[in-house]
Amino acid sequence: MMLVGIRSKRKATVGTHTTLDTMRQSRSILDGIRCADDLTIAASRDGGVRAVRLLAQAALDPADQLTAIAAIHSLAQVFDESADDVLVSLLTHDSPFIREHTAWAFGARLPRFDALSGLLTMVVAGGFSGMIAQRTLEQWSSSVPEHVALTLEGALIGVHEPAARARLVETMGLAGGRIAERLLRRVAVDRTESVPVRAAAIAALGDLGPNEASVRIVSDLSQADDELADVAKLALIDLTVPTYPRPPWSQGLTVAQLFLHADIDRELSQVGSGDNGGIATLLVRLGDALVSGPAGSPVERVLTLSRGEHAGGLSCLSEVGSTLAGHAFATVPFLGDPVASVDAWPRRIATQRGIRRILRAAGSVDAIHLRMADIGTLAASTVARELDIPIVFTVAPDPHSVIHSLDTSGVLTRANFGTIDETEHFWFRARLVQRLAADAAHTVLFPRPDLQRDMRDLVGIDILQHPERHSVIAEGIDLAVIERSLADAAAGAGGPDQGAPEQGAPHQHGPHRGDASPGALRGRPVHASVSVGAPEVAELDALLATLPPSRRGLPLAVTVGRLHRVKGMATLVEAWAGDAALRASCNLLVVGGDLNAPSFDEQGQLDAMAAVVPLAGAAGHGLLLAGHRTNDTVARWLAAARYGRTGLAAPGGVYVCASMKEEFGIALLEAMATGLTVVAPNSGGPATYVEESVTGYLVDTGDRAALSAGITAALELASGPFGPEYAERAGAMVAASFTIQAMAATLSRVYRDVSDADEQTDWALSAS
Repeated sequence: MMLVGIRSKRKATVGTHTTLDTMRQSRSILDGIRCADDLTIAASRDGGVRAVRLLAQAALDPADQLTAIAAIHSLAQVFDESADDVLVSLLTHDSPFIREHTAWAFGARLPRFDALSGLLTMVVAGGFSGMIAQRTLEQWSSSVPEHVALTLEGALIGVHEPAARARLVETMGLAGGRIAERLLRRVAVDRTESVPVRAAAIAALGDLGPNEASVRIVSDLSQADDELADVAKLALIDLTVPTYPRPPWSQGLTVAQLFLHADIDRELSQVGSGDNGGIATLLVRLGDALVSGPAGSPVERVLTLSRGEHAGGLSCLSEVGSTLAGHAFATVPFLGDPVASVDAWPRRIATQRGIRRILRAAGSVDAIHLRMADIGTLAASTVARELDIPIVFTVAPDPHSVIHSLDTSGVLTRANFGTIDETEHFWFRARLVQRLAADAAHTVLFPRPDLQRDMRDLVGIDILQHPERHSVIAEGIDLAVIERSLADAAAGAGGPDQGAPEQGAPHQHGPHRGDASPGALRGRPVHASVSVGAPEVAELDALLATLPPSRRGLPLAVTVGRLHRVKGMATLVEAWAGDAALRASCNLLVVGGDLNAPSFDEQGQLDAMAAVVPLAGAAGHGLLLAGHRTNDTVARWLAAARYGRTGLAAPGGVYVCASMKEEFGIALLEAMATGLTVVAPNSGGPATYVEESVTGYLVDTGDRAALSAGITAALELASGPFGPEYAERAGAMVAASFTIQAMAATLSRVYRDVSDADEQTDWALSAS
């Protein structure tokens, strides 16, 4: 019997050992991440001191940080005292990524009291790791709330920095119980505490359920005239306002969508600033299209959630709670200044609280559409499970495409994966995508040249297994905006206010007034003066006038988007500035970013640009930095780049997208709808609609030489004999296949099917 036992043990141990070897030999970083699941299964099945020793050795191997992370998470599945001992020691390791993943792994284990100190240290330090540690403490609080609360109370005695104290108080709200509630009440009314600490206590009281003492405290605080009053008013709503049922007269669907790293308003006034990218434009246009569909369209209400202040979070609830059909905008409130998406993870609890409040105020929500592997999606998926709301998830190979690109280039390796992961959170985001793709009621996929292969190789999803759960849906744009811009260009061309060209500039005639439709404009070179009713074009003219006389009259290469490394703005400037012939043939117009108060990411891109072109005199070199502009303004500027500006810019401009990755490309479609020849990444969505050497060029945007060559070719194509014909072809292609109305119609059917399936499940459960 003993011999049999020894053989069985040896066989089990080989399973863990063999799987570790397989992971170490995996062909790519993505393969290694997926192989981690096999290692977890082997470790949980095998167990034993020998398996723990193998995993501990792998976790401490500095030469293979990828396998180290997998080993840490596998240790969490070995239910053996020795595994706990190893994890406790790793919680104080010198490497931040080891501590972070250990805190995460502890969430899958029973509470371990000698780990509490290490977890609280991470909460105090904050950041992404603090959020991870806080999640584990939240999970442990469900079984040992008093122990967690007592430890938090003790930690508060020695922590005085306001932000750190606020994180501890917020975590106390997650612990719940009498100890936590007593401390939260005391802190909420303590005027010696800072505003962030008191705000955390007040908001947490709103989550703990109504009782006379908490309601009285929050109600009194809501009567004040300080900045905490709005926090208290929202907490009072959380305590006292019930979830409203669906009104009997409401027959259509209510759908929620969100992007929390943007200031989304109906006018799209902040697009291009910070993280306010194409997704903000898409959600506004899509929400409008969903509720204004043809008679019988299933969607009656759309709720678009984005970030804001507490006053906005309060004022939006009346619109959210309205039973009238339409597109409502809702605010998830935060204290302090907006932060970039990469820094927003510590706002998890505030995000969940704000989303929960909005969805409860809306009454019955039939589906929530999530799109990003970010804090908004993490929080919204948690709330959706709480409220039993079906999730529709757009699955994109993000961060998978970035991981693959960095792995291929040699920037990301096994030896530095953990270190880079501290900043990029690749492992967490990839796991979030994996979980949501598996749990969502329906997934939406972007068109890609080889969609099945990419989803299998990059994300690990076989879309042929359950095809009924997946829909391939292209994004769309609002052609009305483009048509207005083209019509304005026509109205200003050839009229009585047509300005004379500067000396030496060629004079070209626009279309006759009787043939001023956008379709007629496509394919005709025009020098337009300030367009009738378009002050935005006057702004462009003023910007172009800052160019030296020797550079006026050159065509424009235009790019629009966030100033972020992934968008490749600095790479584009480097490629353009480094090619003397290209620089002499066009001016470069960069639209995007907050130039007055740049974020960390924006400043990084500006610094990279300044290394090749002095920004103080950038216009003198042909580089125009315009900052962020509204979507309508961008549309008018694209039309102006296409047709030119008398004496300032020649016709035949082009559009350039230098992104590292582009899942689909709203701005690219808008440029093509305008008739601009485009340069785009040679992977992802653009490869499905950019017709090579006809409507544009697909290039390796990470290769500066290839990028500059693509721009040169695009300029030649736009000004060549087939330029007008190809411009018409691009516009017709977008109009036929990529409108926001077509996207809305397809998504409406998805939402209806998801809602119907959910109702059938509810009926079956009630009948049983």
